[in-house]
Amino acid sequence: MLRRWSKAISPISNFGSRSHLNFLQNVTRQTYAGVAPAPTIDDKPQPPEVNPDKMFWSKPCSLALPPDSPLRVEEPNYQGIKRFMLKLMMFYSKQSMSIRGANVVYRRIISQVDKPPIYEVFNLEKTFKTTFSLLVLHMWLCLRRLKQEGKEGVEFGQYLYEIYNHDVELRVSKAGVNLLLTKWMKELEKIFYGNIVAYDTAILPEAKPSDFSNAIWRNIFSEDGSSTEDNAASQSVQALARYARREASCMTLTDIKALTSGNFMFTLLKHENRRGKGPQ
Repeated sequence: MLRRWSKAISPISNFGSRSHLNFLQNVTRQTYAGVAPAPTIDDKPQPPEVNPDKMFWSKPCSLALPPDSPLRVEEPNYQGIKRFMLKLMMFYSKQSMSIRGANVVYRRIISQVDKPPIYEVFNLEKTFKTTFSLLVLHMWLCLRRLKQEGKEGVEFGQYLYEIYNHDVELRVSKAGVNLLLTKWMKELEKIFYGNIVAYDTAILPEAKPSDFSNAIWRNIFSEDGSSTEDNAASQSVQALARYARREASCMTLTDIKALTSGNFMFTLLKHENRRGKGPQ
């Protein structure tokens, strides 16, 4: 039985601890242990140059897709006997529509997290740890917005969380972890809630300006659980912190119907990466 995400969030003293980081690194090693050797340096494609310092300074705006966007997803509008039969089968019930909407929302999340641009822009290696950490960050962005809608938003968030949880279980299995799967999932659940609490706390008005970037560093970039930011990664950490803050503000400006129907898009890093110029 899954815990309700809205009730399970509580301060977790061991979030970001060395044991949890070691756990994620173990998953990463199992994920990539059986793949073919990495190509030589000469064979590796060179990613386009990006300047993180120039990114994500623009004013936040709604992430809702325009009415004429080809990326929109619309509810099927069946008529006649087919609609009547689907109504009898609860296809148009509030719960069914919420579950369909949550599936679209989650597809928006993994579309942002699974594609190369986010790793290129923020100079991240694509491992299980980084992918999972970015997945949690984008889940937080959606759940935070949904909580602003009260009870109905929290209920929708539960559907989204259950879809996320199922996907993570599949990812862990795909990584080759078939034994003690329940134990591994419990560890990932602790990390998930620990990260959510850290981001919620760091973005509060009374938090220090550096708290949010420190949380980004610990949860996504740090390899050993240290709280001291690596100077070499500072540009990328600050850029990802600006990106997440801006996306959180954009989410607040996004109409709830656009969010729960999945008719929104996160900032297109591919577009920014291709042009390589101008602030976001």
